[in-house]
Amino acid sequence: MPDSTLVVVESPAKAKSIAKMLGAGFEVKASKGHVADLPERDMGVDVANDFAPAYEVKKDKKPVVDELKRAAKGKRVLIATDPDREGEAIGWHVARLLDLDPTNNLRVEFHEITPRVVREAVRKPRPIDQSLVDAQQARRVLDRLVGYQLSPVLSMEFRRRALSAGRVQSVALRLIVEREQAIEAFVPQEYWTVEGQFESEAAKFKAMLYSVGKERVQQGEKFLITNEAQARDIANRIKGISSYRIASLERRERKRNPAAPFTTSTLQQAASSRMGWTASRTMRVAQRLYEGVDLPEGTVGLITYMRTDSVRVSQDALDEVRKMIPDKFGKPYLPEKANFYSTKKAANAQDAHEAVRPTSALRTPDSIKNRLEEDEYKLYNLVWQHFVASQMTPAVFDQTTVNVEGQVSGAAGHTSDALGEFTFRAVGSVLKFDGFLKVYGREEGDDAENLLPPLRENAPAKLLDLKPEQHFTEPPPRYSDASLVKVMEEMGIGRPSTYAPTIDTLERRQYLERQNKSLRPTPLGREVIGYLVQAFPGVVAYEFTARMEERLDAVEEGKALWPKVVREFYEPFLDEYAKIPQKLCPVCGRPMELRVSRFGQFLGCTGYPECKHTERLEAKKAAEPIGEECPKCHQGQLVRRHGRYGSFISCSRYPDCDYTRDESPSTGIECPKCHAGEIVQRISKRGKPYYRCNNSACDFLAFDKVLESKCAICGWNEIQKGKDKVACSNPSCQRYGGPDLQALNERRAERASKVKSRGAKARGKGTTAKKATKEPAGPPATWAQLEPLIVAVGLPTDQAEMAHRTQGAQSAVPAAAKALGLEEGAALKLFRQAMFKLRMEFGRSRKPVGEKPKAAPRKAANDKPATWKDLEPFLSKAGITPEQAEVARRTQGAQKAVAEVAKGLGKSKDDTLKLFRQAMFKIRMEYGKAKKEMVGA
Repeated sequence: MPDSTLVVVESPAKAKSIAKMLGAGFEVKASKGHVADLPERDMGVDVANDFAPAYEVKKDKKPVVDELKRAAKGKRVLIATDPDREGEAIGWHVARLLDLDPTNNLRVEFHEITPRVVREAVRKPRPIDQSLVDAQQARRVLDRLVGYQLSPVLSMEFRRRALSAGRVQSVALRLIVEREQAIEAFVPQEYWTVEGQFESEAAKFKAMLYSVGKERVQQGEKFLITNEAQARDIANRIKGISSYRIASLERRERKRNPAAPFTTSTLQQAASSRMGWTASRTMRVAQRLYEGVDLPEGTVGLITYMRTDSVRVSQDALDEVRKMIPDKFGKPYLPEKANFYSTKKAANAQDAHEAVRPTSALRTPDSIKNRLEEDEYKLYNLVWQHFVASQMTPAVFDQTTVNVEGQVSGAAGHTSDALGEFTFRAVGSVLKFDGFLKVYGREEGDDAENLLPPLRENAPAKLLDLKPEQHFTEPPPRYSDASLVKVMEEMGIGRPSTYAPTIDTLERRQYLERQNKSLRPTPLGREVIGYLVQAFPGVVAYEFTARMEERLDAVEEGKALWPKVVREFYEPFLDEYAKIPQKLCPVCGRPMELRVSRFGQFLGCTGYPECKHTERLEAKKAAEPIGEECPKCHQGQLVRRHGRYGSFISCSRYPDCDYTRDESPSTGIECPKCHAGEIVQRISKRGKPYYRCNNSACDFLAFDKVLESKCAICGWNEIQKGKDKVACSNPSCQRYGGPDLQALNERRAERASKVKSRGAKARGKGTTAKKATKEPAGPPATWAQLEPLIVAVGLPTDQAEMAHRTQGAQSAVPAAAKALGLEEGAALKLFRQAMFKLRMEFGRSRKPVGEKPKAAPRKAANDKPATWKDLEPFLSKAGITPEQAEVARRTQGAQKAVAEVAKGLGKSKDDTLKLFRQAMFKIRMEYGKAKKEMVGA
């Protein structure tokens, strides 16, 4: 067996943590996610051959694969990718690319990144689970088949770029759209409540009208009192009752049990409701906590794997937390037996690994707070509190229910025998023992305590006051990240690993927008779902996706073959796809298809190259008049135009009049900077609102809501900061509460500079050399220089005529068009074609003949890299420490010898490598100086 072991994980952060835990004899490398996938521009699935996928190494992962191959030579390889279907598939691809047999014991799983668990897992490798790989392949292949064929249909239908559809994302979008339609269709229903204030034996309390006769005032969505007239009539009848009594008094103890430990979905829901986080933010922070944080005892993962739908907890974790609870909170908070929870067997529930919990309950959030970033601390605190609370005793409430009944006065002032025509009810709840609430606290929306005074059954009561109040039923709330994830889980749509990416994709495609915590569909999202429901009802059916997840589970369990499962869902999709009418080429009548070039997407004829007809994908929309006069020139009318960044308002006389303004929703507040425009609300790419002036000449900007109130110091409008705090929107004011705009602009400029430099680097040194030798452009050609070239170029008659009439000036095109009886657009096209050809010919005539740019000097053939024999004489001159010199001598300048030298010196590999690099850097610097001096001599 080889002396050293290569361990392949997914993330570089995890690689760093695990390398420290395993120590000498182990090298840990990261695959950085998937290393192979289906091709980017081809379907990559052979439908006729049992949906065989054609995997290829991803372009950006070729260096990673090459590094893994070099590192694996002569070593035992263990694959420790994430413990789920995706991780199993990544491990399978790594094994395939490294020429390893997946049936050998080479797969290990880390459900938590702690030294004990990591070392135990490495000692117990297993073969790669082919059923898990097949389940992931089935999902990937089906999603490619559906998405690859459906997305172009959407782009062609709506004539827009970057539209997409998918088996999960489209169903999630349908949920959001249908909720919005339900809100719009909702008709509020009026209802009334009646509150009475009573006194019994000097004790005062409030109670709500519960029933009239035998009819309940409210039962579900059914209401007894639905208008003001009814409310007044009942109130008058209640006031006519001569006396009341405490008809019944019931006291009972009510227990509230703690919730189960977190799954992926409940973690996302809790983070959304308690901290207002999106699902993707929650998973990003959870990933960091799982991969490891530097603590005094070393790098340790703080939580278990965060993609799970199981609530199971290991016995070791239960023993630890049950020992900690009485020590920290007291014996009454520890139940006699551990609390066990069962996983709700939803359509796609699995029990592959544990619930999300802290790797050690003894590691309290406050003890490591100074080692964590703010978000990491908040999420770890939430996970720790929830897990500890799940193993504590229930909270106990004393609940009291009081019914007050009125005796109806009969004729002639006698008391009727009928009791209970009007019944009022009061419910009091008092926390008797906090139990698990000691740790977890109360959730948002929990009932507040309502303490009733001591009352006696059958005691008389007196009505002191009566208060009827009008209410209206409310529509269902819009989905938030939390509620959408909850519904997706209940309906069996998606998996724990797909919830957050699905919502992110919908937001990135501009199918939804965020309003605080709410998810609201955009007009585009509604149009897309409307089309899909009509054209592909099977694909966006809720049961389609849920049933697919059940069948994928069957593949994972080895009960079904993945090609058969894919075929079950692909064939019905093909039936719907075949019914879509195709767009035909107007030249040859063959179907058009969506194509991609370096300039983006376009429509091209399938008969290419015989037929070369193409069309723009995005049809240009005509300007739409909005019925307003231009406020700048007072001659033109304002029109709505559509640009690459959306719609805007401009003058119909453009370019003679350059008036433009934003079409975003106006706040009705005058801009405090220019006093010429209004403040409008816009939405950023990340879905967050910001505020700017709709006057294009003004740069007013605010990232918080602009208020009508004015600053007492400078007179600018104030901005809302949080719930109760306001600040000034003027960056020059001492009350300014916005971001540092100068620093923001500097960061933007820095990012733009980095992007530009990366682009230059990607284009290569050859391009740079060409640019360096390129002569500066001379002055633009005059008409006198271009006119003689008309014959040399061989311009067509109509283009030559247009060039002569305009004499190279575009401003003369309208007059030339009128003289020639042409439309202005056609004339402008002829002008541009002619001028392009003339200028190209003029440019060619200016180039010197036979002159070639000087080639960059080449490296000398004998300029070879320095050997250890060359470098060794400079050991004494380099000024290195004895430790560094010893490492350099033992390795003889070869980094591959570092591991062996580390063993001989009794040092860690990382420390030895650091000494090696420091030594070799200084030695090579001295060697380089000596070579320069020799050349100079």
